[in-house]
Amino acid sequence: MSRIGSIVRATAPLALLAVGGCAQNFDAKVSRFQQMPAAQGQTFAIKAADPKLDGGLEFANYAQLISSKLSQVGYRPVASGEAPNLVVSVNYDVDKGREKVRSSSGGGFGRCFGYYDPWCGGFGYWGHPYRGRFSGFYPGFYDPFLFGPGGFDGVESYTVYTSELDMKIERTGGERVFEGKAQAQSLNDNLTYLVPNLIEAMFTGFPGSTGETVKITVPPPPKKSGR
Repeated sequence: MSRIGSIVRATAPLALLAVGGCAQNFDAKVSRFQQMPAAQGQTFAIKAADPKLDGGLEFANYAQLISSKLSQVGYRPVASGEAPNLVVSVNYDVDKGREKVRSSSGGGFGRCFGYYDPWCGGFGYWGHPYRGRFSGFYPGFYDPFLFGPGGFDGVESYTVYTSELDMKIERTGGERVFEGKAQAQSLNDNLTYLVPNLIEAMFTGFPGSTGETVKITVPPPPKKSGR
């Protein structure tokens, strides 16, 4: 399993493959329904919705990220032997991808066709304003390197992957107080990249307004000094 993304196939120019590791924004669509109690130090426990993931090192890593986010907003990880006030159920996955083909007679599309690009003066064809601190409404996904700075010639084949993070929170009596879903599309299917970004998107403005679906933009981590 891996994070949402698209990987340019061998039919694409080598230059496109070379930029696949470049840091760029991660865009996700986040939907949340919530009746969360005001944070007053209530304890929580995190479990995998899929029992096969429980006890795994990969899931433990993602659970630690979620635990850190909940702690930052005022909840507290349950102590050993203590009954939690809240139970957090988590699931994540990425699909097998969908083949996409695009063609052009030249650079007519450029970098601004259907994507948000800060170098192109906003949101290009789909222009919508930002909502919230890191969010903006626009369809598709942002990849400034997908077709290069000047468009492309001929036919290009690539794969788009869709990843998803589902999170539910219940009181120990079974009352549901939160349902959230974060989805994204990009050019790779590496879960170790995708899930932390989906978690970051889920907790941007957490717990959010109930019934609201927003686009969240997660910026890349800052470059380390000396690089």
